[in-house]
Formats: sequence, C-alpha cells, structure tokens
Amino acid sequence: MIRSIGVFTIVCFCTFALRAQSSNPSFVTDSLEKYIQQGMKDWNIPGLAIAIVKNNQVVAMKGYGVRDINTKAPVDENTLFMIASNTKLFTGTAVAQLDHEKKLSLDDKVTRYFKDYALYDKNASEMVTVRDLLSHRIGTKTFQGDFTFWNSKLSRYEIIKRMRLLTPPGQFRQDFGYCNSCFLTAGEIIPIVSGKPWEVYVYDSILMPLNMNNTHMLSQGISERPNVAKPYTTQFTGSLYELGYDKIDNIGPAGSMVSNVKDMSKWLMMQLDSGRYEGKRILPWAVIQRTRDVNTTIRSRKSTAFPTHFSGYGLGVFSADYNGRQVYHHTGGAFGFVTNTCFVPEEKLGIVILTNNDNQEFFESLRYQLLDAYLGVPYVNRSLSALSSFTRGEAETISDIADYKARVKGSLPSLALSAFVGTYQNELYGEMEIKLAPQGKQLQLNFKGHNNLSATLAYMDNNEWLLTYSPLAFGIFPTRFNIANGKVISLSVKANDFIEYDPYTFTKK
Repeated sequence: MIRSIGVFTIVCFCTFALRAQSSNPSFVTDSLEKYIQQGMKDWNIPGLAIAIVKNNQVVAMKGYGVRDINTKAPVDENTLFMIASNTKLFTGTAVAQLDHEKKLSLDDKVTRYFKDYALYDKNASEMVTVRDLLSHRIGTKTFQGDFTFWNSKLSRYEIIKRMRLLTPPGQFRQDFGYCNSCFLTAGEIIPIVSGKPWEVYVYDSILMPLNMNNTHMLSQGISERPNVAKPYTTQFTGSLYELGYDKIDNIGPAGSMVSNVKDMSKWLMMQLDSGRYEGKRILPWAVIQRTRDVNTTIRSRKSTAFPTHFSGYGLGVFSADYNGRQVYHHTGGAFGFVTNTCFVPEEKLGIVILTNNDNQEFFESLRYQLLDAYLGVPYVNRSLSALSSFTRGEAETISDIADYKARVKGSLPSLALSAFVGTYQNELYGEMEIKLAPQGKQLQLNFKGHNNLSATLAYMDNNEWLLTYSPLAFGIFPTRFNIANGKVISLSVKANDFIEYDPYTFTKK
C-alpha cells in the first residue's frame, strides 16, 4: 500500500512536470540559460535575477552573476534590488482599492485633499483629479522636475508644493508625460483617507496578504540588509563602477520599494489569478481591472520593431498589444538598477527581471525575447539587435568626453575666475553655489537642494566649460555661462537623461 502510494505520487509528479515543461517553449527549456549568460557578458551586467510564472506555477526562478563584484557574492532568488518605478502599480492598486471601498474616488479633485495644491495652469489646478495624477496626463514632460526631486533634501510635501513651478509643454489630459511627483502626490492622499502612511497601508493591505516578507517599502537602510545587490553603471566611462544607493523615500509612492524575484513572483501570480493568491482572495477583481483600464493613450500606430500597435497607461501600469495578446508591463530605474515586470493574463504568463547595472538594455531585450517565445513570434535575437546601436552610442559618448577633456589645457576665460563665484538661483530647484575649487584654476558647484551633489567646471576654450558631476553618474557635459557687458548673468546646467532631459538655467544673484 505504501509502495503503491509512492509510485502514484511519483507518476503524478512526473506528469505534472511534463505538463509544465510542455507549456514552455524550447527557448525557455533549452536556450534561456545560455542567452542570459551571454547577454550579461555582452552588456557588462554583474548580477541578474529572473522569475517566470506560467499557468499558476513558477517555471523558472534563478539568480545569475554576482551582487558585489569585489566579494563575488552570488545573486539568488532572494537577492534584493531597488525595483524603482515598479513601485507605481502597488501605489495605483492601493488607491484603486480605496476607491472600491468608497473612501475616495479616482475622480475626486486633488484640491479636496490638498487645499493649496496647484499646477502651473490655473484651470488645470482646479480640474486635476486623482486619476489624472496616476495616469501621467497633467501635461508635463517625462521626468520633468526630477533633477530637483531625485535624491534631494526636499520633503514629500515640499515636492508636491513645487509642482506648481513645472511649466507644462504638453496639453492637460491629452499628452502623456511620465511624472514621478504625480505618483507621490496620489500616494500622499492615502494617509488622509486611511489613517495610515502610504508605506504602511501598502505593506498591510498588499504585501502581508501575499506573504511578500522580504519586500521593503522604503530604500532607507538598504545597504545594511543581507543579500542585497550593489548598484553599478558604465555611464560616461565605459567601465563598470559602483554607485551609492539612491535615497528616494521622499518620492516613495513613485519608486522607493526594494524586493526580489521570489516575492515579486507572488505579485505576478496574484495579477494572473484575478486578484487571488494560493486560492485566497487578496484584492477584488474590480480593483485589478481598474488599474488596467487605459486612461492615457500613448501610441496608436504599428511598431516597426515589435508586433504591437497600441500602447496606453492605466494606474501604474502600461498596457499594449503584442502579437494579438494584451500585455501589461512596467520598468523601473534607479541609479545602478533597472528592472521590469510583465504579465499576460490571456496566457497566464508573468515575467520579472531585476538587474544591477543601469546602463544597458538587456533587461528589456530579455523580456521581449520571452514574449516572442511564448507568444509565437519568429526568433530574432533581441539582445544583439539592441546591442549594436547601443554600443555605437556609447562609443560616441566616450569619444566626445575624451575630446572635451583634451580641450582642458589650463587656460583661463576672458573674465577672472572670481567673476563667476557667487550664489545662483533657479526658481524650481533653488540655490546653487559656485566657488573657487582647491585646484585654483577650476570652479566648484555645490547644489544646495541635495546633500551630496557637486560638480567641477574646468575651462576649455571659446567660453565653454566642462561640467563634471560628483557622483559621476549625473554626467559630464559641456556648458556655457551667459555673459553680458562683462557681467556673468547665468549658467545652463545639464544632467544625465536618466534623471531629467532638459537643462536648468541658474541665474546669478
């Protein structure tokens, strides 16, 4: 009897395993391991973790490479990464849950909760709703304001208040512009209606029911946690170097969460089972649906590179078609980390990929490669296709920087260096101070809105200077002072596109 039960159990297990394997394409069963290892080498990625969920099972979950290039500590399924903007769907889900419970309405005006809330445009200020905030449709440009907000000294309320200084180039409720301060604002409505801070409400109502026991709502203390990946980049040097961890709890609802693929696979399984996990109802199906309903149209033309036509944004998640299936996805980026999550309910397929080099496109190429495999798209090596243009762009950047540095020969500008020294003001950012650098022939910039952000200005020629940030990940760029009648008027300051696209003009006080 015991032997019969044992044989039956083995037969059932083998049948279950064969069915699971048969639901996976050959790329996953035969080629995935080699593809990831080659991709990490090509893109100079120290560590990567991945989980794939299919038909209510975790069919792949593994860490590759190292979380620390010095200690060689390996990445595994429990290794923590900053998931950055993959936080947004948690925030959108929490707000949708409160909407479902009638504690707020997505169509409530923001001024109902923040009486002094304002955007640049008076009419938009009066009309903007919670839904608008969660749909990236207030008219601002993607990443606008983030140089001021990211890693800054500003409190959450101070960031919300400064949104009125963001001059929108787009149309309210018409143009998509990815907005981190919008998600912060929406998240800060949660404590007003629930009595719990955003981080506590999401933890209690979503993480704990899902047993996401090793996921953390805030980035504070990340360096002290066990089994955490260190952040790296190759930007502006071409070589891998370590960065400090971002301190972005002041924009928490937009991107402060820390997690691993083991926990994130539970989040995906709930998404794929209409709000249930392990047979238990975690969230009402109506809440899940509400987060996926498209509020902002992003694109409605056929892509030349991928089998997709339409793209839109719900409440913290992108929605698109892909070879005839509806796909929900989001990426996340913090200094040293780029990540993504993706789920295809019609195929009961979920993917999460976490990496610790922010200057690469493999984390997205791998997602597309898996979608191709599961959704029947003819094989094209997505990684190699993206690598060629990326490599050219990186080579051009490194070459340009070398040319700029070669122009720094110790010469001096037409005005004395003391003429450039002083306090400079930008209406959105605040104050930046320029003083003589210890080297004597350079200037030093100190950005007062940040705790640890500075830069040097080395004179090149033709009234052009080389701006080099510390931390270096903020970038190396040529710049000019605006000078009139022998007087310094202002300085244009550019930062890494990873933070914000447009330069800031600081006027000398």
